[in-house]
Amino acid sequence: MSNRANELVELVLQGQILEAFETYYHDDVVMQENGSAPTVGKDANRTREEQFVGFVKELHQNQATKVIVDGEHSAIHWELEFTGADDKRYRYNQIAVQKWSDGKVVHEQFFYNPGEGQVA
Repeated sequence: MSNRANELVELVLQGQILEAFETYYHDDVVMQENGSAPTVGKDANRTREEQFVGFVKELHQNQATKVIVDGEHSAIHWELEFTGADDKRYRYNQIAVQKWSDGKVVHEQFFYNPGEGQVA
């Protein structure tokens, strides 16, 4: 499983976020931002991913500083900075906690300070 998590990270680092999503996420994936209501299913989550990717006008920083794998669980510390379609600059420092099954992410929850985000 650790290879799958690291392969996912590599694709994202190469800017291939949608390709990583298609390859490594289960059809019944549940994704959640902090304590918000979860988004259920690959189609609904694909739409969210496409909206995010479409919003990023210029990527300044995209790195995974830590990847931890323990059995069917992984945690990735992401640092991301970009200029959005609104011409504002955003910075996020977040942890993605994933549960895997049969080589695919079935649950992912992002934890970050909601006060972060826009920096300029």
